[in-house]
Amino acid sequence: MKFAELDLNKVYTYADYFKWKFEERVELIKGKIFRMSPAPSTLHQKLCGEISGQLWSHLRDKKCQVFSAPFDVRLPRKSSDDKEIYTVLQPDICVICDPKKLDKRGCLGAPDIVVEVLSPGNNAKELKNKYEVYEEAGVKEYWIVSPQDCYFLQYKLENGKYSPSKMQTIGDVVTTDILEGFSLDLTALFAEIDEEQID
Repeated sequence: MKFAELDLNKVYTYADYFKWKFEERVELIKGKIFRMSPAPSTLHQKLCGEISGQLWSHLRDKKCQVFSAPFDVRLPRKSSDDKEIYTVLQPDICVICDPKKLDKRGCLGAPDIVVEVLSPGNNAKELKNKYEVYEEAGVKEYWIVSPQDCYFLQYKLENGKYSPSKMQTIGDVVTTDILEGFSLDLTALFAEIDEEQID
């Protein structure tokens, strides 16, 4: 089957997703297909690599593990049966502290932390659709990084809802209760952004 042959108005499950062999990368959000952006920009990859590298270094020899896209995160609502999973995402980075959620196909259940680095074409999807499914699934922290505006949003789950996040930027240092001792210096993270790389 080719991507062009799919009915984008239809509701799909992970069982469908797992059978697709076309080149386009897609995600399922509540059964609807979202085509992922073309290959990420150099800047996007650079920021993802830097954040992922710092997390990996911090988590070496610890229980929690870090994974980078492409890596499937299946978010079941009622059943973990492939035919009843309607949301399959590929976060830029995710941290998973429960090894029981990991299998040969990725992660089944909510990661502890999800990181999305925004690209010019995917902001609405990241900020609205993914925010809702990560909150509903119980992702403890959702980090959004905007290279275009040099800001960092950190949503924390409290009583099943994300608490409003203070916008952090150059001069701030990000910490998290989930990873004791971890810190991300935003001045260093955003230091090498070249205006020409943003477009």
